[in-house]
Amino acid sequence: MFVRASVELVWMKPKTRLERAAWLHRFCARALQALDVRVDVEGQFPAGGAVIVNHRSYLDIVVLAAIHPCVFVSKSEVSAMPVVGWMTTMSGTVYVERGRGGSALTAGKGVQEAANDGLPVVFFPEGTTNTGAELLKFHSGLLGQVMLERMPIQMGYLRYRLDGPNAPGVTVEQDVCWGTTPLLTHVFRVLGLRGLRAEVRFADEPIAFSENAANRKIAAEEARAAMARLGDEDGRETTVAGLLPQKLHCL
Repeated sequence: MFVRASVELVWMKPKTRLERAAWLHRFCARALQALDVRVDVEGQFPAGGAVIVNHRSYLDIVVLAAIHPCVFVSKSEVSAMPVVGWMTTMSGTVYVERGRGGSALTAGKGVQEAANDGLPVVFFPEGTTNTGAELLKFHSGLLGQVMLERMPIQMGYLRYRLDGPNAPGVTVEQDVCWGTTPLLTHVFRVLGLRGLRAEVRFADEPIAFSENAANRKIAAEEARAAMARLGDEDGRETTVAGLLPQKLHCL
């Protein structure tokens, strides 16, 4: 699949973000079909603006891009990975250099440029993949920059299930979500899974932050609490990492 996608990329030489996002969309849709991964979607993938999603695995990118053409924000280390780095760069990815001053500002401008081209821009505010049930702390840098650009911010929540016959001991947390397992080892685990199913739920409207959200730290807490509720299967309000249950209304 990577060879075919790479050849297509070299042959087509997509120049615009729209062309690159369309190439990534096709590649990811073919990959999920070949892997027999079922994707169930509730709600509509936002047509534009910023989209924040919880982060479980590198599969998240494949699933989201297969649903709708989009641009991703990723840590800069990905650009140095063999083959994958070249492909992510060619697909129009906006990179963030974690721990470097001004990186969020630069990435924010890249997000705005991609949004101006008519593409939704997806980023993962947890900053890394998460194998646990509770959302990690949201990083506020890029979120704050997006808010300064007055971009609408909508949410998605992604979870995985295993419906097929798999070996004893195989779990979503260990074999689908990616933690400390070496990448290639984990990839081969994923390739051996049966009945892998991804479920994505999108919020109906952009987040309406409180007046206190001018403080980006507070905005990150509010976004995190709202995403926890979006992912709550039973529709209950969820308390996350010391945050009291609160109602966040949408615009």
